[in-house]
Amino acid sequence: MEPVNYYVGIDVGTASVRAALVDQFGTVVVYADQPIQMWAPQPDHYEQSSDDIWTACCTVTKKVIQGIDIGQIRGIGFDATCSLVVLDNNFHPLAVNRDGVCNRNIIMWMDHRASDQVARINGTRHRVLCCVGGVMSVEMQPPKLLWLKEISDSPVFVPGVWGPYYSAMVPGFWLNEGGQSATGKLVEHVVQGHTAFPELQTKAAASAQSIYMYLNGHLDLIKKSLPVGFLTVDVHVWPDFHGNRSPLADLTLKGMVVGLTLSRGLDDLAVLYLATIQAIALGTRHIVETMQTAGHHVNTLFMCGGLSKNPLFVQMHADIMGMPIVLAKEVESVLMGAAILGACASKDFTSLQDAMEKMGRVGKIVLPNHKDKRFYDKKYQVFLKLVEHQQQYKTIMQST
Repeated sequence: MEPVNYYVGIDVGTASVRAALVDQFGTVVVYADQPIQMWAPQPDHYEQSSDDIWTACCTVTKKVIQGIDIGQIRGIGFDATCSLVVLDNNFHPLAVNRDGVCNRNIIMWMDHRASDQVARINGTRHRVLCCVGGVMSVEMQPPKLLWLKEISDSPVFVPGVWGPYYSAMVPGFWLNEGGQSATGKLVEHVVQGHTAFPELQTKAAASAQSIYMYLNGHLDLIKKSLPVGFLTVDVHVWPDFHGNRSPLADLTLKGMVVGLTLSRGLDDLAVLYLATIQAIALGTRHIVETMQTAGHHVNTLFMCGGLSKNPLFVQMHADIMGMPIVLAKEVESVLMGAAILGACASKDFTSLQDAMEKMGRVGKIVLPNHKDKRFYDKKYQVFLKLVEHQQQYKTIMQST
C-alpha cells in the first residue's frame, strides 16, 4: 500500500497561529492552534513579537506532525497577512525539525507574490526573494521539508497584494484583490458594546450556544411573518468604523448608524447585529459592482474564514449579492489553501491548479432568495447615500 503524503498549512492570524495536517486527498487530519501575544503600549497602538509568532508556528507545527513519519510530510505552506511583511537582520526564518526543535535552515512560507512586484522592490537596497511561477522559489529536500534560497543579511521585504496583479495567486491568471478591514472585529464591537450584551451572554450560555447563534435564533423569533432581513427596514449601517479599504481606499471614513431609538433591549441588539452583517454584505456588493463596472464578470462567490461559519452571514451575502455562495467542504479553508501551496511547492502535483483540483473540495452551496431582491436593492441605495452624505458633511465642516 502506497504511503500517504501529508502537507502542513499554517495560518498566522491576529490573535493566534493555527496549523493543520492535510493529506494528499484534501482532508484535514489534525488541527492545532496557539495564542500569540499582543501589547498595547498606548491607545490604538498594537505590537506583536516576531519571536513569539515564530515560536507559536513551531509549537503548532510540532503538534500536528507528532507521530507522522517525517518523510511523509512533503511540504509546508504559510499564510500570513496580505500587508507588508518585513524580515530584518534580527528576524531569521525558523521552522521545526522532527524533534520539534527550531531549525534555521527550514522555512515555511505561503505569501507568494508575482515577479513584477519583486522587480519593483528589488531596485532598492533591500533584497527580495525571487518568485517562480507565482510561488516563492523553494527547493525540496526530504526529510528537511522546504528550504528557501539563501538570503543575504540585509533586510528582506515581502510586498503585499493590492489591486490587480498577474500570477499573484494562480500562475498565468490575474488576481484582482479588494476587501474590507476588520469585519469580524466590527461585528464583535457592535455586539459587545451594546447595553444588552450581558443579557445576551447569560442567555447564550444557558442554551449552550455561541452568542451569534443565539442572536440568529432570536432574530427568527422576532421576525413575525416577514423575512429576517426585513427587520432592518429603518436601521442602516455604514461599516467603515476603521476606514474604507476597497473600493474607495479612504482611511478617513467613519462608521455610521442610522435609525437608533431609546430601546436598549435584546431585540434592539439583535436588529443592530443584523444591520451590521447586512452592511458588510453591502460593502461586498460595492466592491464587486466596482469590479464589474471595470469589465470583470462575477456570478458566484466562494467564502471562507471564521464568518463563513455563521449561516446568517452567508445567507445575507447570497441575498444581497443575488449570487450563490459556495462553501468549502473543509471548514478550515485558509489552512487548506496554505497546505495546497505547500503541496504545489513540493512538486507532488504538476501545477497549482492540479493541487487545487485534487485537494480542494466543494461543500455546501447557499442560494439567494431572489424574491427579496427589491428590498436589498433599496438597502443598497441607502448604503451608497450614507457615504455620499458623510463626504458632504466633511466638506461642510472643512469649508471656510
